[in-house]
Amino acid sequence: MRHIQTSRLHLRATLCAALLCAAAASGAQTVEASRPMALREVMDQLGRDMQAVTGAISKEDWALVAELAPKIARHAEPPASEKIRILAWLATDAGKFRGFDAQVHDAATAMGEAAQHSDGQAVIAAFAKVQQSCLACHQGFRKPFVQHFYEKR
Repeated sequence: MRHIQTSRLHLRATLCAALLCAAAASGAQTVEASRPMALREVMDQLGRDMQAVTGAISKEDWALVAELAPKIARHAEPPASEKIRILAWLATDAGKFRGFDAQVHDAATAMGEAAQHSDGQAVIAAFAKVQQSCLACHQGFRKPFVQHFYEKR
């Protein structure tokens, strides 16, 4: 009889622990879901860098363009856990998304190289390619991304 009572106590303790873990995990997901994703800050910084490039081009400040271009080409990325969530959501479109990012990288690199040679026409042409790649990605992914990760909360 005593063995049965001990077993029941262990079972209750195990169930309580499992429920507490589930509740804690649920709370962690709620906190995570309520915070903006790290990708938002990455995009915000890219926006600031692109605005700075626009200003630098208008002043023909090729040194500043050359300084900013690598920051755009090799922009920060969200943490691995967030990348996994995004890639899972993208599913078969992940290659397309990565393709836009590669286009931005290549065009921003070309923009920086042109700026180092003070070649304004080539800077502007490369800047246009960066903008076109950003726009294509945003038109293809921004609205469904926001709906999936922010509006379903």
